[in-house]
Amino acid sequence: MRGPKLNEGATQIGERHGTKATAKYVRSSAYKARVVLDLVRGLPVHEADQVLQFTERGIAGAIRKVLASAVANATDVDSGAYIADADELFVLACFADEGPTLRRFKPRARGRATRIRKRTCHITVVVARMSEERLEIVRARAEGASSNQAANRRARVERSRQRAEAAKDALDQADAVDGDVDDLDADDVSVESVESVESAESVESAESVESAESVESAEAADGFAAGEWAGSVVPDADGNGPDTHPIKGNADSMLYHTPDSRYYKVTKAEVWFDSEDSAEAAGFSKPGEQKDED
Repeated sequence: MRGPKLNEGATQIGERHGTKATAKYVRSSAYKARVVLDLVRGLPVHEADQVLQFTERGIAGAIRKVLASAVANATDVDSGAYIADADELFVLACFADEGPTLRRFKPRARGRATRIRKRTCHITVVVARMSEERLEIVRARAEGASSNQAANRRARVERSRQRAEAAKDALDQADAVDGDVDDLDADDVSVESVESVESAESVESAESVESAESVESAEAADGFAAGEWAGSVVPDADGNGPDTHPIKGNADSMLYHTPDSRYYKVTKAEVWFDSEDSAEAAGFSKPGEQKDED
């Protein structure tokens, strides 16, 4: 037996150490149950429930039911056993006692028989309200985690919005350049005006080199919008890219995947590159597993 049996010490009227729930005659040995009970002793009930949910032990499911029963007993207002809300409770004690052992026999050679012991156990979980100091720590930790999640989500949304705006600006610039060239051919302007247009275009390209490279990539990608990096395009509505850009890139993880990569098919590309050199020049890198294979 591990852990104090706190409820058995409440012998005086009005004395109470917590609320318990017990499951008797569970078809498992107490030794196997104690291994799992050691994982949740002293944890808040929501953390203990998560640990039991992902514990790969057969007895974890039965212990999780006992924990849920103890929480229900502690939060029952109608019966008068209410001590606190579920988010204020923690596992005060948990233990497993030996139950009766069922004896079976298996026939063996020469008229012998081997004894089979089918053990049982009694599982008890005691929950109680956390102290005020511990409640403040748990609440502050929960608020910090929620604020970090919200901040990370806002950052991801902002990065996606910036990439979409950059792709839209590059596409607008490509359309504007095509329109200027068409106007010049239709009006049959003089050589001086053509030279002035070329000089203006050179000045504009000098001011925004990345925009000019995006325009060239968009023209070579059969109608796909150019990305914010050289040699990259933005996928279409279905997430597909052109045949000339076979490299998938993930802007959040800054990783790229080649067609021979293990996770190439399951990866949803946020940007397509025409070569590995373009992807690495943009700051992307191969996953560690793919580097080892190379």
